[in-house]
Amino acid sequence: MSEARSRILDTIRRGLGRGPLPEAQQATLRERLTNPPRNLIPARALAAPERLLGLFRDMAEEAAAGITPLSRESEIPAAVVNWLEAQGLPASIVTGEAPLLSSLAWEAAGIQVQRRAARAGDQAALSVAFAGIAETGTLMLLSGPENPSSLNFLPDNHLVVLAASTVVGSYEDAWAELRRQHGSLPRTVNLITGPSRSADIEQKLQMGAHGPIRLQILLLAPSLEAAVR
Repeated sequence: MSEARSRILDTIRRGLGRGPLPEAQQATLRERLTNPPRNLIPARALAAPERLLGLFRDMAEEAAAGITPLSRESEIPAAVVNWLEAQGLPASIVTGEAPLLSSLAWEAAGIQVQRRAARAGDQAALSVAFAGIAETGTLMLLSGPENPSSLNFLPDNHLVVLAASTVVGSYEDAWAELRRQHGSLPRTVNLITGPSRSADIEQKLQMGAHGPIRLQILLLAPSLEAAVR
């Protein structure tokens, strides 16, 4: 434990009027962190695997996200260009260093790609989701060079590639898969459900209040029957 963190925890203990936890309680906490218990899961998230993709689509669209079904990774550049054109946007995107995106034929599709963190003024970003959560139509994105978190917030338009094979039923399933694949958590995990919105001011819904105005999910499914209702 770092010295700074130790000082912070000591300050909290003094405020609570107690010292360090007894060893038995520390052991209980370590066990809970090592083997997190599953919480109450809505019945819809317990659907059969073949129904989860349809549930994810329904919930994502209900949250105002768009869905573009794709059968192959090679279709991503054309899908991005077509979507940008439909929105009246230039053929230019900002993205991270995800291997999936780096290997695609962007130049042939006529799109300019800048691989960096997003900056103010960028119009469109492209990310790759770690998982999709059918329970609420939510995307789980992990921070890092492959997916800088700024892509999720600064541009007004956010496109996200999601493999159908990574769609799970519940949040608990997504966290369990993250722990299984990565062991430890990245610096940031972003859970994104639809485009940014707020109704804090006069109870009027404002899209893009704290992030993108539009969210478009490029859903990679080997069988388009699984992705298209």
